[in-house]
Parts: sequence; C-alpha cells; structure tokens
Amino acid sequence: MEAFESLITRRSIRYYKKTKIEKEIIFKLIKAAMHAPSARNYQPWHFIVIDDDKIIQEASRLHPYGDILSRAPLAILVCGDTEKENTIGYLIEDCSAATENLLIAAHSLKLGACWLGIYPREERIEKIHKYFALPENIIPISLVTIGFPAEEKKKIEKFKESRIHFNGWNESKK
Repeated sequence: MEAFESLITRRSIRYYKKTKIEKEIIFKLIKAAMHAPSARNYQPWHFIVIDDDKIIQEASRLHPYGDILSRAPLAILVCGDTEKENTIGYLIEDCSAATENLLIAAHSLKLGACWLGIYPREERIEKIHKYFALPENIIPISLVTIGFPAEEKKKIEKFKESRIHFNGWNESKK
C-alpha cells in the first residue's frame, strides 16, 4: 500500500481474528516504529511484545478499555526511557510518533490496530508499570492492539479546510 493511502485510510480496528502474527511481521512493525522521528535523535523508546494469550487476558484488566486487548492476538506496549531522554515532553512526543508509525505500518501490512492510551493517566501508568515489572526509569506510554481484522471499516473524510490557517490565526498578514 502506498504511504499516503495508508495514512488516510487507517482506522482503529477493535475486533480481530485469533490468528497469531508471525515474528517476522512483529519485527517489521517495530522496525517501522523505531524509524519514527525523535527529538535530538535520542530514540528513548522500548517495546514490549505481548503475544501470550494468558498475559493478554490478564493485562486487559489493567486498562478501562482493555476489552479491545482481550480480543487481540498481539499487543505492543510502547515505553519511554527517562535515562535516554530526560525531558518528559520530548519523550512523550517521540513515543507517540513511534506509536503512530506502528499503527500505519500495521495498516500497510493489512493488519488492524488500535491505540490504547496510558500516559498521562497515573492509575493506568501504575497498573501497567507494576504488572510488567518495568524499571523505575521506564514509563508506559501506549498499548497498541494488533491482529488480522475481523471487522471492516469504511474510509471516512477527516480533512477540514476550516482548520487551516496561513501566516497567523486570522490570516490578516496576507
């Protein structure tokens, strides 16, 4: 799938076939995530691949929208490392860019995916941190469910020209 088409046709998929995702595909997805832009090129991310059904089911109870996770054969936890990037704002931006790359890569490979937010919700951070025994310097940012889609969603138009401003908010600088 062409890059632009992947960007404008990607949708959140919440229902999956139980088909396992091959390790080769998992590494391809994470490779795409690791090629995200990163402030000062610090690349402060770590990825936890969750493909054990027992762990997926247990982890699904840690998030208020975890039912999505319980239906997926694979999830990837995107974490930021405060020892690699000590400016929390950039760490969040970098890991969010990696998450977006992961979502687009999944779509381009004919997989479905959905982003479950963790940061900045303290209760979510604490539960995930404890369950996965993350080191103190690791902050869980997002959890992405992935699988072969068991649902089909139509492309929707999200382009809104009214949200575009040239050279300032009121465009008086023309």
